[in-house]
Order: sequence, then structure tokens, then C-alpha cells
Amino acid sequence: MLQFRPLLKSDQQSLWHWLHIALWDPPPAPLRPIEILQHPGVRIFVEGWGLSTDVGVVAVVNGKDAGACWMRLVAGGQGLAYIDDETPQLGIALEPEFQNRGFGKSMMKAALAAAWAHGYRKVSLTVHPDNPARSMYHACGFAEAGLRGTYHLMVAQSAA
Repeated sequence: MLQFRPLLKSDQQSLWHWLHIALWDPPPAPLRPIEILQHPGVRIFVEGWGLSTDVGVVAVVNGKDAGACWMRLVAGGQGLAYIDDETPQLGIALEPEFQNRGFGKSMMKAALAAAWAHGYRKVSLTVHPDNPARSMYHACGFAEAGLRGTYHLMVAQSAA
């Protein structure tokens, strides 16, 4: 059974792990070295989670945390998906055992609903051109809005 709960300050350790998973490279590439999480341009997305502007959900499958979808405002032009200081950048990750089972789409829709309820009007993300999740992002309401290096910038907008 799939359920969702808010991503809390107490989830900080798990969030670091999920960020590591979210840094996707095309197969057969393994996960990037764990040291990547120390890079300032990476840390900004999860360090000190629980700010009043942070929004996220955790997918719980049969009582086990399966992954998270989170959004954070990152000011001053930081982050590959930066659009403006009012648009949070989204990260999403599922544990490997829960991938390709439809949980990601449900989790992203729940996270976007939380973002709209929080008052955000847009959410942005970047995705590697070879990442098969791109089609899921489209299905969740994201549209391509340009390129950032070789990554696709995608934006979802609130219907309200």
C-alpha cells in the first residue's frame, strides 16, 4: 500500500541519501561518489532541511520509506533549475527496489499538490536527456523550458 507523509527535519539523513540517488547518470554509470554531496552546488538542495519554504513528501510503501520528492527555494541564481527567487527547485528519488513501479508519478503528484497548497505558482527541475523519467515528468504537468548545459529545464505551473 502506498501512502505519503510530509518530509520532516528528522528525515535529514535519509534526505542526504535520496539526494545521492537523485544525481542520476545514464547506465551503466554507478552512483556518483558520495563526496559529491559535499559540493556547495549540491548541498544547497537539502542541507538544513525544514525551512519554512521547504516542501516535500515521503512515499511510504507497506510501512517502508521508499523515497522522497522535495522542493526548495534557492536564491541568487544558484542551482541548475534556477528560474527566479520565488520558484522552488525539485528533487526526486526512489530507492532502487521501488523504481519503475509507478510510485514516482504518484509521489510527484502528491509533492506538487503540497507545493500548490503552500502557495507556490511554479516548480522547476532539470533532467538528464537520457533519463527515462522525463516522460513521467511530462505526465505530471512539467513542460520543457530550455536547456541548462546538456540538461533539460522543465517547469510545472499551478492551475490556480
